[in-house]
Amino acid sequence: MSHSPRTLTADLPPVAELRSRLDAALDDAARTWLEKAVTAAAANPADRASAPATPARATSTDATTAQPGSAAHLPAPGATPTWELRFAEAGRRCGPDHADAARLVLLHAADADTATLTRLYAQGTATERRAVLGALPHLVPGPDALPLVEDALRTNDTRLVAAALGPYAAAHLAPHDWRHAVLKCLFTGVPVDAVAGLARRARADSELARMLGDYAAERTAAGRTVPRDLYRVLDLTDEPRATDRDTPRPTGPDDRATSPDHPGAATPDQPAAPAPFAAPTTPSGEEQES
Repeated sequence: MSHSPRTLTADLPPVAELRSRLDAALDDAARTWLEKAVTAAAANPADRASAPATPARATSTDATTAQPGSAAHLPAPGATPTWELRFAEAGRRCGPDHADAARLVLLHAADADTATLTRLYAQGTATERRAVLGALPHLVPGPDALPLVEDALRTNDTRLVAAALGPYAAAHLAPHDWRHAVLKCLFTGVPVDAVAGLARRARADSELARMLGDYAAERTAAGRTVPRDLYRVLDLTDEPRATDRDTPRPTGPDDRATSPDHPGAATPDQPAAPAPFAAPTTPSGEEQES
């Protein structure tokens, strides 16, 4: 299913609002730097054509782990646009607390396409990659950038895993891959609150419920604690239940409505309902998968 950027960002603040907050938070030097960087980004086509040849930045150690795609995703030979160099130095200029917002503003001003985002991700540091992932719902209308999400989910960097599971993944990630991403959150310690659209996508998902039950059983058998977040997600997978008002009242001893505590009796045409999977009564704490 494909969604427009407007749909993906329905629950996110507009970039213009983020820019206003950023300007209010930055000091004069950082604000001046950002204004110049945004101007360069907005002039991206002319910048590409006229910028002097600048060697591409060397790939950092933590950037070498991602190999998203083919040669088409590698940096193009020739000049590196000025705004892309500013994208790389945003953390130093604006500070780590504001780097993601500054990079999003630059990407938006440049109207960065999927090829540009992929290049920046491939040659970027972990923090630069996180900014690219966060910008996807603002800039990419369809599933073209899914290779970046999938690459981030293959890493063990919890910052990238959390960033990858934003609104873009909620809209475009295939069910099988999304379920495994939820499990990855559980065994790497990423809070499931980071998963955008969790309640909507988990609702009545019996396959996700099965996977969660298997994972819980494996940990219990190994003497390990089950993350509390697992039970939160498991609750979301339940089928919608009728209210007491909507439930027919029993008419006799043999017509008692079934419930999780009193499953119906087995018949040739109707096997007995399985006992529900329940959380332990005294969970001990969370443990991160090693």
